[in-house]
Formats: sequence, structure tokens, C-alpha cells
Amino acid sequence: MKTVLFLCTGNSCRSILAEATFNHLAPSGWHAISAGSKPTGEVHPRSLALLAREGIASAGYHSKSWDSLALTPDIVITVCGSAAGETCPAYLGPVLRAHWGVDDPAHASGSEARIEASFMQAYATLRARIEALFALPAATLDGPADALKRELDRIGTLSQ
Repeated sequence: MKTVLFLCTGNSCRSILAEATFNHLAPSGWHAISAGSKPTGEVHPRSLALLAREGIASAGYHSKSWDSLALTPDIVITVCGSAAGETCPAYLGPVLRAHWGVDDPAHASGSEARIEASFMQAYATLRARIEALFALPAATLDGPADALKRELDRIGTLSQ
């Protein structure tokens, strides 16, 4: 089983969207978890509503600290974006790391439609990247770490 940790600061929006979407799409042998370096303690209600609209189960997902993880992941993917000068936490440990920056929809402002569009954009970008990961040949997914790292980095540049 390969475990992927989606990591950001607050663990309330992007990392939760990524975790739930990943687990919804994951083939056998793959599982995602999420955490934050400074978790907010709650999942953003718009994230939960979006997952429900997309038919993705969200029961049991909660905002948690990386300090409370029960296992060491195989892969850590940071999802912090560049909005508001956000700094991604650096996971320490012997894991494969990649960065899939996505701006935080929790910081969106303006009309209801604009805020909703921010959440949809974050979700669509993360989903496209997760689908690209699972579209990789088995030889890349299960092969040498450096080949998978190159692909994870490439996927991190994809938009929806």
C-alpha cells in the first residue's frame, strides 16, 4: 500500500479536497491522508459542500496536525499556493516529496459566485492532477523513485 500525504498549513480546504478526491479515485493499493502544520481544527464548510455535490464521501475527514499522523507516508505532496505570500510547511522525513501549488479558496473574497468559483478551481486543478497521477504507467508508479518524482513534479505544473 502506498500512502500519500497531502500537506498544507491549515488542513481545511485544499488538502482535504485532495485527500477525499484521491481516495475516491484511488486504485487498490493507494491511500491518501491529509494534515496541516497549523491546522484550523475544522474543515471548511464549502469544501464539504463541494465534495457532496461531486458525489465524493467526506465522512470522517477532519482538520488535523501532521504531529498526529499514525504512519509515515511514502509520498508527501504540498498543496499550498502563492496567494497572500503563503509558505508551505516542509515535511521532515525519508519520503518522496512534490509540490502541487493551489491557491487557497478559503481566502477568496467578493461575490458568492466568485468565492464558489475559487473552490471549484482548486478542486478541478487537484482532481486533474490526481487523475494524471493515476494515468501513469504501472512501471512509473511502482518503479524507481526518481522517475516517479519527475512525474509528480510535472503533474504539479498541470492546471485543469
